Amino acid sequence: MNIFELIHRAKEAVAPPPAAPAATTPATGLQAQVIEALRGVFDPEIPVNIYDLGLIYGLDVDEAQGKVHIRLTLTAPGCPVAQTFPELVGSTVDGVPGVNEVEVELVWEPPWSKGMMSEAARLQLGLL
Repeated sequence: MNIFELIHRAKEAVAPPPAAPAATTPATGLQAQVIEALRGVFDPEIPVNIYDLGLIYGLDVDEAQGKVHIRLTLTAPGCPVAQTFPELVGSTVDGVPGVNEVEVELVWEPPWSKGMMSEAARLQLGLL
């Protein structure tokens, strides 16, 4: 166990993880296509896609302009792909028909926790 994992576990023990945002309406159109593309990108250490893993903190899609803004986190600040992963996510979404511009913002707050995973991801990893 490295220092980042120890810090992460200590933070989880002190503060309960924020609840995963509930989907109010099903995504349609370009947003649905972007989500489908994000579900094709997998975390390099956990065999679950980044959308269901809860690494996407925000997704703003301007269908008229074809602009996409993604707020993305990683499972730990010391993640070895922190420098390259946002570019991979951006290039994947850029390949969606109708997307003209992609901005990927890497954020660290709130820290990611297992509670942010979808039920399907938790089931896939045997956490339910």
